[in-house]
Amino acid sequence: MAENIKTIAENRQARHEYFILESIEAGIELCGTEVKSIRAGGVSLKEAWISIENGEAWVKQMHIAPYEKGNIFNRDPLRERKLLMHKREIMRLYGQVKQGGLTLIPISMYFKGSRVKVQVGLCKGKKLYDKREDAAKRDADRMIRRTLKERNN
Repeated sequence: MAENIKTIAENRQARHEYFILESIEAGIELCGTEVKSIRAGGVSLKEAWISIENGEAWVKQMHIAPYEKGNIFNRDPLRERKLLMHKREIMRLYGQVKQGGLTLIPISMYFKGSRVKVQVGLCKGKKLYDKREDAAKRDADRMIRRTLKERNN
């Protein structure tokens, strides 16, 4: 039984700034007008991060634009939103974050069926030389593809 998955938003900057060691799927607690706004494409994960407080995971600084026709039912665009995960998963991630100096970042947001899901990444920050190395590797791959394309034509 294949679920239809439709990507809503991706955090491309996270892939540039961090090494993604592990990714976990989590649900997110939203209100009705937020879901309508997400369907319209009004979400940004660029500055979002995840913290664990009192055994619960919270997404902070994720911007969901107010729904145009939502009037009084609209919520604050930057409010904290609860992630829906098993307690055991949350505590395992909490231990890794505290022990290893890692961080939790939302990598992408997508619809799985009719539900909104968030892909949470357990990440380690890249140093400047790592970013330069990745950029050099990308440029080299691009040059190789370009020369192969020219040779084939």
